[in-house]
Amino acid sequence: MINRREMLKIATAAGASSVLPLPALAAQPMSTQEKSEVECSLKRLMLRHTWTTTMSSSEYRDTVQFQFRRDGIAGFGEGAPIIRYQEYPEQAMKAIDAISSQIASGDPWMYQKFLAQMRRSLGDHQHAAMAAVDIAVFDWIGKKLGLPLYQFLGLDPSAAPITDFSIGIDTPEITRQKTREAADFPVLKVKVGLQTDEATIEAVRSVTNKPIRVDANEGWTDKEEAIRKINWLETQGIEYVEQPMPAHMIEETKYVRGKVHLPIFADEACTDVTMIPRLTEAYDGINVKLDKSGGILEALRWIEVARAVNLKVMLGCMVSSSCTVTAAAHLSPLVDYADLDGNLLVANDPWRGVRVEKGRLLLPTGPGLGLTAQHS
Repeated sequence: MINRREMLKIATAAGASSVLPLPALAAQPMSTQEKSEVECSLKRLMLRHTWTTTMSSSEYRDTVQFQFRRDGIAGFGEGAPIIRYQEYPEQAMKAIDAISSQIASGDPWMYQKFLAQMRRSLGDHQHAAMAAVDIAVFDWIGKKLGLPLYQFLGLDPSAAPITDFSIGIDTPEITRQKTREAADFPVLKVKVGLQTDEATIEAVRSVTNKPIRVDANEGWTDKEEAIRKINWLETQGIEYVEQPMPAHMIEETKYVRGKVHLPIFADEACTDVTMIPRLTEAYDGINVKLDKSGGILEALRWIEVARAVNLKVMLGCMVSSSCTVTAAAHLSPLVDYADLDGNLLVANDPWRGVRVEKGRLLLPTGPGLGLTAQHS
């Protein structure tokens, strides 16, 4: 028998394959093509509202769109690099272009080996680029087999959790407007982390009494301030607090956790699977994002390791199109909470995929991701 310590050592070993038992593929006929065709481009996504957090404020987001074609089938992927992780769209696209011949000559049926090789070739600072490649390969596999991704992974789409809807930092008046626009969502996620936090929450509460989750995006740098704000938030019907303090302040966050009653989730403090066991004393759960982990295969590892150390799991996303959000939604039956609304913040989404009805994620039934292109 492998004990818990040995299991974690295996699970978090660098380069290990996913500990989630993915389905064994039936023998597939060899492709008539020796190489695939790949294509990479940038897409500027315009936002419905200015998106403001403690880190930045923007009117648009640039994402990397990736296409993997083989045997007359195209798989699509997307990566959303952000400055917080020192990743940039142009560099991500160049990184993919630099290994395009390796991607084209890889065997997608051996996806564990293939994607591990691509991860090594892209390096340690191109997680969003890796996500774009990974998602496209899984989309291709699902399409080739004629199966939705959730079915390929053996997951029940009806088990997908409710997703919240995010409200960025703004004036009280605009915050109230955004809250009214989110009337169909049973749960909200509100960005905080500034001196205006109380006014922001009061603006939301003036419109609705529905449950709220808050994300401070590392905004509280003093542990006593964090304690005071979290204890106040508890009186406002808040479900949990995400990343209250800067990622490196693990000991301070551990202290805060001992003084509050709301669960605390790690986002920026969790950027690699090997970090997860170290977070158990400071956090109650982690936020898994495909752009942080580097795609579907690695996200599955994160989820399994988090479960092994009794951490809750939230599945989140960057501001991105329905490509990445739909890919994440296919994994959502595995997690406790979903924050998959990045596509709903976009005015020119090039894809149609997962749908949301009153917060409920409705996964596409088509093969692969189940995406369809739409004019934007």
